Amino acid sequence: MTPAPRTDKPREISPGLVVRGLRPPLKLGDFKLIAFDMDSTLINIECVDEIADAAGRKAEVAAITEAAMLGEISDYKESLRRRVALLAGVTEEHLMQVYRARLRLNPGAAELVLACKAAGLKVLLVSGGFTFFADRLRDRLALDFARSNRLEIVEGRLTGRILPQSWGDICDGAMKRETVLTTCSLIGCEPSQAIAMGDGANDLEMMSAVGLSVAYRAKPRLRAHAKVAIDLGGLDRLLEIFETGTQA
Repeated sequence: MTPAPRTDKPREISPGLVVRGLRPPLKLGDFKLIAFDMDSTLINIECVDEIADAAGRKAEVAAITEAAMLGEISDYKESLRRRVALLAGVTEEHLMQVYRARLRLNPGAAELVLACKAAGLKVLLVSGGFTFFADRLRDRLALDFARSNRLEIVEGRLTGRILPQSWGDICDGAMKRETVLTTCSLIGCEPSQAIAMGDGANDLEMMSAVGLSVAYRAKPRLRAHAKVAIDLGGLDRLLEIFETGTQA
């Protein structure tokens, strides 16, 4: 169920940084977990759209992605299956080209991860995207946990299908929420001690389950529910709501 939009009056505490329902400064050390969405949050692209470029179907796939992120498609799992089916035949080599040539960390991503780790938080990457990218980002940024969807690759080419995993079939909004709550239990913290950052409708459920929800350059539907909205600048602008020098 989609949570109702927050009724607290938003307040811009500096250009492009809006809070509602909280009074900064907070203490970063009071939190134990931060969970990031991947596509268009931690990184600059929607990976499925860039993969589709190799199949000559980027416009078609991107239109479905945009509708899903806006919340105009209620069944995220079906929208993802439709998009992945259009990727059949794309080579594994092209996936690597997307990773190397097109995928970039969003501004402030590395800085925010480092600050959170220094303050003792565990870091989770939970994505409706793909393990091919999420696992590489986990290793690159030394993240503690990562969960995403696994593309089926046979003889070096995508089949157009998503492989089931031990936890289920597709990481959608409900699975993101379950993953965040399970990770909280695993590390021994309350959901109120968790932060979740995202940009699209499939991040609503995990963001409604935690103590601090953060919308990064987000779609209007998500932004209306978040306690913090970063509309300008990098991910590390989140640090502006915390006490300086008391993050450890």
